Amino acid sequence: MIDIQPLAILREIDRTGSLTQAAEQLNLSQSAVSHAIRRFEERYEVKLWEREGHKLRLTLTGEYLLGLAMRVLPQLEHGAAVLEDYARGRRGAIRVGMECHPCQDWLMRVVDPFLAEWHDVELDVTTAFQFGGLAALLGHEIDILVTPDPIERPGLEYTPVFDYELVLAVADTHPLAHKQRVAPEDLAGEILITYPVARERLDIYTQFLVPAHALPRRHRTVETTDLMLRLVASGRAVSATPDWLLREAKGVTGVRLGEGISKSIHLGRRTGKTASYLDGFIRLAKSVEI
Repeated sequence: MIDIQPLAILREIDRTGSLTQAAEQLNLSQSAVSHAIRRFEERYEVKLWEREGHKLRLTLTGEYLLGLAMRVLPQLEHGAAVLEDYARGRRGAIRVGMECHPCQDWLMRVVDPFLAEWHDVELDVTTAFQFGGLAALLGHEIDILVTPDPIERPGLEYTPVFDYELVLAVADTHPLAHKQRVAPEDLAGEILITYPVARERLDIYTQFLVPAHALPRRHRTVETTDLMLRLVASGRAVSATPDWLLREAKGVTGVRLGEGISKSIHLGRRTGKTASYLDGFIRLAKSVEI
């Protein structure tokens, strides 16, 4: 069986960029770290890294083990946290992963009643995934995935919690604001703002622009919904936005994209017997109105 310590060392070297800092993070001496790696290399007759001056470059074997560490160690760390919960008499913990950038406000409306009903359950929310939300769910890094793009896989099930339409958000004074619907070519002279998501996962591209062989004049990204809507309201850009986000937005109008792009937010989880608090979270999520 592969020892855990070399995996932890490789992960810390990747995080910190140096052997010395990795040793400090692991509360080990640099010689102890070097000895642990050398012992591992001798046992399996492999090399994990090569030195290039003062830097370390991972071999193919090292790259593979680093990927393994990124998948395995979070699960073991979560397992340790669960055991600690049991030891302290806590009921459990739930980790929610977010693939829906504008869903934060909605999620908070789920979190408040959940915490009130399940006061012995710890709750954590993350948007950072090493290999994406789907891999995090399959790899037991999270327990529930909030996503507008469910991908079917064996061992997973999805529950739709609410429907919405993706619209083009423009300033009230924008010429497109008076149209019933926009065509792809209408965006040719516009600056399009989106969340920092790959284009192949943005519906404005995959379902609207790319099929029509059209592109905006410029594409930029922002991290937050508030900044996105402020930039749109100022007339500096347009954005593809869920219609429910615009209900209370000032100075912004939503215009239908072509024949309309209908979407749903889903909660994904692993199949099989699950804790009752996971069922409770999904029940509450379905009851919260947008």
